[in-house]
Amino acid sequence: MVSWIISRLVVLIFGTLYPAYYSYKAVKSKDIKEYVKWMMYWIIFALFTTAETFTDIFLCWFPFYYELKIAFVAWLLSPYTKGSSLLYRKFVHPTLSSKEKEIDDCLVQAKDRSYDALVHYGKRGLNVAATAAVMAASKGQGALSERLRSFSMQDLSTIRGDGAPAPSGPPPPGSGRASGKHGQPKMSRSASESAGSSVCTCCSTCRTWKGTA
Repeated sequence: MVSWIISRLVVLIFGTLYPAYYSYKAVKSKDIKEYVKWMMYWIIFALFTTAETFTDIFLCWFPFYYELKIAFVAWLLSPYTKGSSLLYRKFVHPTLSSKEKEIDDCLVQAKDRSYDALVHYGKRGLNVAATAAVMAASKGQGALSERLRSFSMQDLSTIRGDGAPAPSGPPPPGSGRASGKHGQPKMSRSASESAGSSVCTCCSTCRTWKGTA
């Protein structure tokens, strides 16, 4: 774990930031020799970074793997060994020169295919998005209309139930009969009781008065 951290710091500081600063100085001073030197380094470093992605997965168990990476970066940067220039002139430049035409053709074909694929999938994506938007809008409109319809019917029923005016004419025959049936015995019973009580009182008074006379 410590070796991995140290190797990452060395690659980041001495393998990336340090060459980037001196590349800036070469571009600023327009020194062709320094410019070519750092361009060769960046080509080798790009290949090293690509290979490192796979070697970190399959060769990390190898003894002194991270220490070898640190030593390799130092060898590339050293002005005495000139590792980047050596690797570029011996291996990279001859290989790229012999395969340059095939690489250019592959890049052109890949570019055209990627553009066509991008256009094709872009059109399909737009069609799918438009279809989904239309379906969502139609479903939303149908649900909204149903909601408004149910809401308006409920409001009408509520308004009819709460604000209906009372009938101004005579009550229906059934209601009068019902009230007569329920109200008439009470009135006759009270009237008979009052009448009976008044008659009984009058009769007793009259009899008492006749007896005394």
